[in-house]
Amino acid sequence: MGGTVIGFFIWTIVGVSIIGVGIGAFFTKKVVGFWANMKPIEVKDIKGYNNATGKLLISYGLIFVVLGLPLLSGQNSPLILLSVLGVMLETIILMAVYSLCIEKKYKE
Repeated sequence: MGGTVIGFFIWTIVGVSIIGVGIGAFFTKKVVGFWANMKPIEVKDIKGYNNATGKLLISYGLIFVVLGLPLLSGQNSPLILLSVLGVMLETIILMAVYSLCIEKKYKE
């Protein structure tokens, strides 16, 4: 097994883990914490907030895995830059969607 396949496998495990956190958000009764080391916000509709956050994390994980596909093209491929820049942009969009849409809609 080549190094690129192992790298993609590890990348995929991280993406699937994020998807798992998103799925877990659907089933929890408490408010899901989004930011690390911070108390979750007070929300009006816990179920709606958790569903919105879960959908956001699942979509993030799926796009994360797709952005890892250029890793299979080889170690010296310039396409790997697409993965790195894509994840940076995806993460910025994730934070913006959470802050501007989800948090604003459900915050008390």
